[in-house]
Amino acid sequence: MRLKSLLLLASVLPMTTGCVLQTQSSHTDDAAKATEAPEYFNLRPDVEQAFGYTHAVRVGNTVKVSGAVSMDELGNPTAIGDIEQQMKNVYADLAQVLAHYGLDFDDVIAENIFTTDMAAFLAVAAYRNTIYTTHFPTGSWLEVKGLALPQLLIEIELESHVGN
Repeated sequence: MRLKSLLLLASVLPMTTGCVLQTQSSHTDDAAKATEAPEYFNLRPDVEQAFGYTHAVRVGNTVKVSGAVSMDELGNPTAIGDIEQQMKNVYADLAQVLAHYGLDFDDVIAENIFTTDMAAFLAVAAYRNTIYTTHFPTGSWLEVKGLALPQLLIEIELESHVGN
C-alpha cells in the first residue's frame, strides 16, 4: 500500500510543481506588464483623431504600427492609381514612425500588407528589397475588397522589436 502511495505521489508531484512554477511565472509576467506604460505616437495627430486610431504604440520592447496608407498631412489619398508610388509613400511614413522609437526596418519582425490588387502589388513588390536589406520580417500579403478610402491601393502594418 505504501508503494502505491509513493508511486501516486511521484506521478502527481511533477505536474503540481509545473503548475506552481507556471503560476509564479505568470504572476511575474503580469507584474512586469503592469509597470510598462504604453507610449503612443501620432504621425498625423488630426487625421488619426478624425479616423479614431493611434499610428503606433510601444509597450516594453514591442512597437505595433497601425496600417499606413499613402496620404498627405490632411488625410487625402496621394499617388492615386499608382500602387508603386503609394507603396513608396507608405514606407516613407513607416520609416518616420520607426525613427521616432530609434528603430529602422532591420528591427521589424512582422509586416502585413493589404492590397486591393495583388497582381499589381506583386509586379512592384521587389521594391521591398530596398527596404529590407538585411532580412525580411514575417508577415502576410492579403488581397482585400477595399481599404479605408476607395483611392487607396495598399496598406502596410508593422511590428518591431526594440533591441537591448
